[in-house]
Amino acid sequence: MKKILFIINRKAGTDREKRLGSAISKYLPADQFDVKIEYLAYLGHGADLGREAVKNNIDIVVAVGGDGSINEIAQGLIGSTTALAILPLGSGNGLARALKIPLDIARALRLIVNNQQRKIDVGYANEHLFLSNAGVGFDALVAEQFRNNTKRGLSGYAKLVLKSFNSYDPSVYEINIDGKPISTKAFLLTVANGNQFGYEFKLAPKANVFDGQLDLCIVPPIGVMGLLPMSVFSLIGNIDQTRYLKHYVGKNITIQSSDLKYLQVDGDAVPLTQDGTVNIRIQPAALSVIVNG
Repeated sequence: MKKILFIINRKAGTDREKRLGSAISKYLPADQFDVKIEYLAYLGHGADLGREAVKNNIDIVVAVGGDGSINEIAQGLIGSTTALAILPLGSGNGLARALKIPLDIARALRLIVNNQQRKIDVGYANEHLFLSNAGVGFDALVAEQFRNNTKRGLSGYAKLVLKSFNSYDPSVYEINIDGKPISTKAFLLTVANGNQFGYEFKLAPKANVFDGQLDLCIVPPIGVMGLLPMSVFSLIGNIDQTRYLKHYVGKNITIQSSDLKYLQVDGDAVPLTQDGTVNIRIQPAALSVIVNG
């Protein structure tokens, strides 16, 4: 009998939890699956629950929430035989979209029943885990502002982008990617493991969580008139074929700038404690994940 632990971010809401409970009972009946449910109670609780699940030989841990919750729970599962499954109840759902995990609960639960697993690569930025992407440019600034914003979702994020854009001064970065130096000024400087931020915005359309490498995406400084076409190309998925993006691949990346204050990992802001330096590396095939097909 498969042992499955659901870890739920309570921000999903009471009504959503009730619907989820009935769906779990329907698709994972008690005579076939040993299901337990836990709720995130504090920052870092997901990682603690993940590590405990590994010790208890849980077969599958199901992260119920958005990219931040998934990241936290995955921290406790890296390098183990316990698989991560995703019920994407966040707003952006970048990793779920990259893995083609259905946003519909019933269809996502069917994937858990099918239990088709693959090992994905993970990244570390100053030893902070990221599954989708990490960034130090404009996205990191907005992530820090979004952290304290009461208006969630795409509309709240878009308002912060527009509010901060005109006052943002792109920095000059010294970059080393697998021993090759690059010096450049950038509006966005993102290292991608998966192919998107969420909401179907793809800054690295060809990035792949199974390929053993990271994609360095550099968006040069742009004016306000360039914001819309850049966004459209990102949604279409061909921004890498335009003048709005410079693209590189590698395994070990160092980024330095005296202006660096924040790092974003999977959309969550992390204050930088080192003097203007971010060291990024990939750990191939480090996490077993239930995938779609």
